[in-house]
Amino acid sequence: MDEHEDDVIIEPELGKSDFPNDGVEPEMMEDQPEAKIAKMREELGACRKDKQEYMDGWQRAKADYVNLLKRFETETKSAKTTGVVKAVETLLPAFDALERSKEHGELPEGFTAIARQLESAFAALGLESMGEVGEHFDPSHHEALGQDPTDSAEKDDTITGVLEKGWRVGDTVIRPAKVRVAHFGN
Repeated sequence: MDEHEDDVIIEPELGKSDFPNDGVEPEMMEDQPEAKIAKMREELGACRKDKQEYMDGWQRAKADYVNLLKRFETETKSAKTTGVVKAVETLLPAFDALERSKEHGELPEGFTAIARQLESAFAALGLESMGEVGEHFDPSHHEALGQDPTDSAEKDDTITGVLEKGWRVGDTVIRPAKVRVAHFGN
């Protein structure tokens, strides 16, 4: 193998004087600047078109990324709410039993502390009770199991009794309250 095989040979640059007119008529030489300008304008237009295509692509990619972040945040919140709902649904029957025992004064001393711990845990998870006597009846939050007559139009469609508390986390209803509703009859 020849050791000079990879060497690059640099030849001197040829100047304009080396090609006097390149075979171009003197009138054509005057047109060359305009031809160069036209060619440069054409290249500039192509560059602007490419730039716009790249900018549009970048903006679409950025919008896709922002939408992905929003969707990820929404799905994360939804998954968290679903997890809280599942946990609460599992513990709710035991909590209801403790609440009923407490209301009737049948809750043994040791279970009072357990009931308070459950209440604290539910509050930390954002659990809220629904269904209070005097509240306006809302079918999305309450389940009517009976009606009680009332002689006042103002009390119509208000809760007269809570048979079982309802629960929700944020806007998600875990269980509607089972209630009796006042009905104003003519």
